[in-house]
Amino acid sequence: MAELAGNCLIGQSGGPTAVINASVAGVVSEALNHTCIEEVYGALNGMLGILHEDLVDLAAESQQAIRGLRSTPGAALGSCRLKLKKPADFERVLAVFQAHNIRYFFYIGDHDTQDTAAKISALAREQNYEIRVIGIPKTIENDLPGTDHCPGYGSAVKYIGTTVRELAVDADAMGAGDLVTIVEVMGRNSGWLAAGATLAKRRDHPNDPPHLIYVPEVAFSNDKFLDDVRRTLKRERHCVVVVGEGLVDKDGNYVAVESSAADAAGHSQLGGVGEYLKDLVEAQVGAKVRVARLGVAQRAAAHMAAKIDVDEAFLVGQSAVKAAVNGESDKMITLVRGDGEAYTCETGLTALGEVAATTKKLPPEWVNEDGVSMNFQFYRYATPLIQGEVTVPYDNGLPAYARLAKESVAKTLPGYEG
Repeated sequence: MAELAGNCLIGQSGGPTAVINASVAGVVSEALNHTCIEEVYGALNGMLGILHEDLVDLAAESQQAIRGLRSTPGAALGSCRLKLKKPADFERVLAVFQAHNIRYFFYIGDHDTQDTAAKISALAREQNYEIRVIGIPKTIENDLPGTDHCPGYGSAVKYIGTTVRELAVDADAMGAGDLVTIVEVMGRNSGWLAAGATLAKRRDHPNDPPHLIYVPEVAFSNDKFLDDVRRTLKRERHCVVVVGEGLVDKDGNYVAVESSAADAAGHSQLGGVGEYLKDLVEAQVGAKVRVARLGVAQRAAAHMAAKIDVDEAFLVGQSAVKAAVNGESDKMITLVRGDGEAYTCETGLTALGEVAATTKKLPPEWVNEDGVSMNFQFYRYATPLIQGEVTVPYDNGLPAYARLAKESVAKTLPGYEG
C-alpha cells in the first residue's frame, strides 16, 4: 500500500488506568521512527479537545517526560466521557483533521471510544478524506471483546489483591469471629476485577481471604449471602467479602445504584453495594462490619502497577503506529496470548465495529459451584497479568510523576459552539 504522509493525533478517553499513559509513550516513541509521520500531536481531553481544536505538540516534549509516562497514572493528555451524537460534531472533528493534515488517528479507550473512532473513520471515507484510524484498548474492567485482556486490568488487580491481603492481615488481628470486612470494587457489569481479588490467597491455602467473592455474572441472593457470612464466621476469626459494584439479583436488577443520573456516556452511576451489604449483615447477623470502597484508587495506583501491564500498554501503542503505517485502519489493537506453558503475548487486530457491539463477561465456568470463589482456570488466566514491579521515581518521599509541557498547536478554525 502506498505510503501516507501527514500528521498523527493521539487522544485518551474514558476513565484512566495506571498504564494508559504508557500507551501514549508507545505511540509517540514509535511515531518518531517513521518519516511519513511529520508531526505528532495530542488532543487535550479527548474528543473535547478535538472539537475545540485544543491540540498539543508531543514531538516537542522532552524524552524524559515521554519516558516518565510509563510510570505516571491518570491521563496525561486529559480525558473525557463525551459521546458524539450530532452529525455536526462528527463534521467538526473531520474539519479539524483536515485543517491539521491529520492522516493517522490513535484513540485510546474502551467500547464507546472505539465506537466513536469507527464512526469518524466512516465519515472520512464518505468524504474521500484519507486517514488511518486505529483504536488502542484500555480499561480496568477487562471487558473489551477480541483481546485476551486489556491494558490496565493487571495493574488494577495487583492493587486490589494487595489491598485485600493487607486488610485481611489487619482484620485477623482484630477479629474474634465477629468481624466482617466488605471490599467494594469497580467493574461495572462484569466481574473481572472482583474475581481478581482471589489472587490474594496464598497457594494451597483455599481458606485464605477473601472468603467470599460476588460477581455480577452470578445472581445475588440476600439469603445465600447471609448464610455464606454466618458459615465463614463459624470457621474463621473474621470474614472478608469482595463484591463487584454491578451486582444484580435474579431478575437482573442492580442490588445498589449510587445515583439515578447517568454519566456523559449514558451509563448508570454504580456504587453503594458495600454499604447495602453492611446494613444487611448488621441487621441479620449482628457482626461488626467495616466497608472499604476502593473507588478510583484502583485505576490510579501506579505505585502498584504490574510491569507486564506497563510493558504491554507500551507495546499496543507501538503496534498501533506500525499497523497504521502498514496500511491498516478501522481496527483495534489486541493482545493475543501464546499457547505455551510459559506466558507470552503478542499483538493482533480486530474490527472497531465489533468491539463496540459486545461486552466480554467473566466466563461462568471459571466460578466454582459455590458461586463465591474462582477455580484454577481463572488463576491460570490472571496470575501472569500481575507479574513484575515498576520502579517509580520518588522526590522527597513521594512519587514523582511526569507532567507534559503541552505546547499548544496554533488554531486555524473558528471556535466551535456545538
